[in-house]
Amino acid sequence: MKIDIKLAGVGGQGILSIATVLGEAATAAGLQLKQAEVHGMSQRGGDVQSDLRLSTEPIWSDLIPLGGADLIISMEPMEALRYLPYLAPEGVVVTSSHPFVNIPNYPDEAALLAELDALPRVARKDIEETARTAGLPKSANMVLLGMAAPYIGLLEPQQLRDAIARVFARKGEAVVQANLQAFDLGLGCK
Repeated sequence: MKIDIKLAGVGGQGILSIATVLGEAATAAGLQLKQAEVHGMSQRGGDVQSDLRLSTEPIWSDLIPLGGADLIISMEPMEALRYLPYLAPEGVVVTSSHPFVNIPNYPDEAALLAELDALPRVARKDIEETARTAGLPKSANMVLLGMAAPYIGLLEPQQLRDAIARVFARKGEAVVQANLQAFDLGLGCK
């Protein structure tokens, strides 16, 4: 079994943290793992993306070919659409519906969301509002990871929760609990 995941977003939104949690969970589960570096202007609000490949069998490349991603996890709706050429025919897009408008010619929000809604398999939610309403404004990325958890297949939600606890442990118990709560909020999204 394998799953190829394209991670996308804007610098500073927490894509690297999502990748770290997924990598930690996969390693603990004994899965094969390849990850392409996070590419883009991660410190400047530019677009960032990374390929993450998990498998029970050896993986020979860290790059996902066009049409090969089983899952796109995106912190930003325009970035989700940017990487659609990588999505497999049966692939799923899990994305925030809240735009991060950081360019003057950002597309019309209604048109952007309509394009996402036209996809056959998409889960979208305003993860920023969900996190903010719960008092967890810095944990929107873990809300998104929770939303994506049912589509990952090779990892159970509890394995991801355990990885969140390990990854954030050095930041203290309050940060661990905030990220676990955010993950659970996302897991409960339909």
